[in-house]
Amino acid sequence: MRMISEQARKVKLLIMDVDGVMTDGRIYYDARGEESKSFYVQDGLGLRLLQGTGVQLAIISGRADRCVEHRAQALKIDHYYGGVHDKKVALAELLDKTGLSAEQCAFIGDDLIDLPILTRVGLAVAVPEAPPQVRQHCHYVTGNPGGHGAVRELAELIMQAQGTFEGVLARYLA
Repeated sequence: MRMISEQARKVKLLIMDVDGVMTDGRIYYDARGEESKSFYVQDGLGLRLLQGTGVQLAIISGRADRCVEHRAQALKIDHYYGGVHDKKVALAELLDKTGLSAEQCAFIGDDLIDLPILTRVGLAVAVPEAPPQVRQHCHYVTGNPGGHGAVRELAELIMQAQGTFEGVLARYLA
């Protein structure tokens, strides 16, 4: 765990996949063919708290859909890349845009499409549902499943490593 804390201490940008990470991976279609997803509210608060400590947020998703765009806007996600076919290219664009190094980034993913980012960032994280071929390339696997607190767990891990969590918590205890 010490190594994870050292890596998390350097994080200035948290990048996330969506399906299977911010959601439980299920996609719902209504009778008109409209897609919807379910997002975990505690993940959202964790992201807002983390962002309040100065860590930037980004989404790089292989799928582009309106409900994710709405969620990204509601959470004031700093950088959104949807419908990405080559996540390595999106990561390079994001690093160029922010001026950060890959070492200063954390990424949380759940499937093979995420490996081009997971193998390049300073803190690679998977959800427990990720296949073994993905988990083996990660520094940390969350205890909470995707769509049910995995993102919140990672946000708190970063804040604790950076010494900002107690200050965030104190605001609610005052």
